[in-house]
Formats: sequence, C-alpha cells, structure tokens
Amino acid sequence: MRFLQQTNIDFMGRRKMWYIISLSVILLGFISLAVKGIDFGIDFLGGTELIVNFDNPVDVGNVRSSLTQAGFPRAEIKSYGGPQQILIRTEEQAEGTVIGDRIREALNKSFAQLNPKVLQEIKIGPKVGAELQRNAFYAVVFSLIAMFIYIGFRFKFVYGMGAAFSLFHDVLITLGVISIIDGLPFLNFEMDSNMIAAFLTLIGTSVNDTVVIFDRIRENQKLYRSMGLMELINKSLNQTLSRTIITQGTIFVVILVLFFFGGEVTRGFAFALAFGTITGTYSSIYIASALVLDYANRKERRKLQKLA
Repeated sequence: MRFLQQTNIDFMGRRKMWYIISLSVILLGFISLAVKGIDFGIDFLGGTELIVNFDNPVDVGNVRSSLTQAGFPRAEIKSYGGPQQILIRTEEQAEGTVIGDRIREALNKSFAQLNPKVLQEIKIGPKVGAELQRNAFYAVVFSLIAMFIYIGFRFKFVYGMGAAFSLFHDVLITLGVISIIDGLPFLNFEMDSNMIAAFLTLIGTSVNDTVVIFDRIRENQKLYRSMGLMELINKSLNQTLSRTIITQGTIFVVILVLFFFGGEVTRGFAFALAFGTITGTYSSIYIASALVLDYANRKERRKLQKLA
C-alpha cells in the first residue's frame, strides 16, 4: 500500500528556509539549557529516590514541611503519576538505607492516617552517578561517530557527513525542546538512563530513514545520468515519501500510546523518542539530503572557478 503516490514536492528548493528554522530552534534550546538547564535523574546525580503511595491525595507542601523538619530541607518533592503518589529525591548520602529509613520515619509520623507506603527505593552513590553520566555521554558521541563511518563507507564521505550532521541536529533539537517544555503540566522530564536509551534509539531510527533515501539517490544516479542533482534528490525524496510516512508514522503512533498510557516512569523516554521521530524524518530530508546537495554544488563551483 502506498500513500501520496506520484508526488512532486520541491523539497530542496526550500532547504535554506529550513536551515534557518533548525538553527533558530537549536539556538533557543541552547539558551534554555544555559538559563534553565535540565533536571538530572538519580542515576546521574547520586543520592536516594523514593516513590511513596498514600491512601488518599496528599499535599506536596505538607510533605515538604515534614521532611524539612526531619533534616531534608533541599529534598525534591513532586507528584508522581497521580495525587496519591509522591516522588522524593535527595542528594544526601549515608551508609546503607539510613536516608530512606529517616524519610519513612518522618512520613509515618506526619501522615500515619494516610498509610504511606514506599513503592520503590533507589540509592545511587556519587561515584556511580558520575560514571553513568560520563558513559552516557560517550555512548551518544560514539554512536554518532559509528554512523558517520558506516554511511561514509557505504556511500561517500559527503553522505556520511550529511547523516552525521542530521543525527547531531536531532539530538540537539530534542534535548533543547525537552529543556524548554520541562516543568509544564504533565511534562516533568529528567535526564536519566531511560532518556539516554531514547536518544540512542532515535539515532538508530533516524539513520535508517536516511540510509533508505541515500540508497534511492544512488540508484537514481545510475538510472538518470543526465538529470541534475537537485532534481534527482527531489525525485528520490518523493519516491521514498510514502515509505517514510508509513514507517515513521507507525513508530510515532506506538510511542504516542506509550506516552499517554505508559505511566510516569516511561513518559520522558516516550516523549524524547516521539519528538525525535519527527525531527529524524525532517532532518533526513532537510539536513542530510540538503547538505549533500550544497556540498556537491559548492564542489562544482570550485571546479568551474579553476577551469575559468
């Protein structure tokens, strides 16, 4: 089954406008990251995290007052999935389960009538958190390098460069948008191991779409030898448009269901992957393919200048 058969969209004719849009969004993301930053999960910060369930809805302010009196004035406290569940996170460190036990004791003392019950407790040491943070950064960077090498060998250097830039573009835009909207209702995100997994997954899905487009460009170069590169890329993009919509659209729908019904734990993962699917599809066209065209045009102009 095919959608949008025999389309004739001039993708490459609008590439400079989309360059500007991409750069603007990336710049806004950098400003948000510099001013607002992004919340790191307990995986990377180290400390103790508890998810507590109460029999009835509880006021976050009352929980904060209780923990302040117990010696945790800087603890992060917020609703988690519903009015009856609270997430408590503190960076304070102690041997064993001392921190968790003190928090339990304070909650049982102040909210005995609400029967507080710890559903999950995570304790990460500061050295482990720092190591996880460093390894996550390396994982993303090395995956980008690996994709650049793979596509460079399979096609040409310029194709590998275009793919690497588009993947880097996807990561930057997704990270920036997460920072911008973090804290809005229903959108409390944090950078944890699940979020890193989402970034690595979106790199894989984005490069898959890019490879399909590049493969069609290479095939058409053999079939239409007299056709100009801009027209040939537009033709290839229109030919693969139906496949792109079906494949990426299917992934997007599944991730959207996970975002709304998967619960608080997977919401950050689902949002990053859903938004990354959109940017990955867009960048395969307006970043990866467009950079290949601009590089080839620039190379041709230099060649003509030398002959002149």
